[in-house]
Amino acid sequence: MSSHHFVKEQQEPAVIILEVDGISFESIAPLLEWSPTLLVAQEAVEVVLSWGIKIDVVLASMHFQGENIHLLEEQYPLRFLTVSSSTALEEGIQYLLASQHKGVHLVGFNHQKHQQLEEKIQHLDLTLVDGDWKYYPVKGGKFSKWFAAAKIRLLASENQPVEVSNADGTLLFPVCYLTQLEVPEGMSTFSSTGIFWIGERVRG
Repeated sequence: MSSHHFVKEQQEPAVIILEVDGISFESIAPLLEWSPTLLVAQEAVEVVLSWGIKIDVVLASMHFQGENIHLLEEQYPLRFLTVSSSTALEEGIQYLLASQHKGVHLVGFNHQKHQQLEEKIQHLDLTLVDGDWKYYPVKGGKFSKWFAAAKIRLLASENQPVEVSNADGTLLFPVCYLTQLEVPEGMSTFSSTGIFWIGERVRG
């Protein structure tokens, strides 16, 4: 990962790992290719270290820091950021904003709570990795992307209307919390008046 020296850290999206349940190293390895700034919540530290990854910041309680002071030397340079379990995400985001990062991949955040992220995506380019799926927000308006033939997911407020246009035609429908649909190979265009998220399977 020596390429780290050729890239300004803030130009690469940072990675915050909150939990590792249902997360495999293979699913997040592409996010780590350019040695981004990596923040890890204390609950996930042991597993992440077993993957052989260099951690930059551990989001941890004072008790955890005291019990794991050896990490400061073993993972040097590493810093602890004092948080509670309920503030790990908030403190991690604030740390990234203060260090002028422009983007973050959030790993192990329940996609069902996507509405809690709406304020944060106004300040950071944010993608969400939950299990085998990666979700990215569309901040209202229109968005087009080329897909291989695949099943995708749409997340939005209950009954929020979303229009999808592609080679199969145009479909307007209310999103019922999470809607899965098949898209053909080629360009698909999505539009809605509010924030919505598009999910793509990252493996499996």
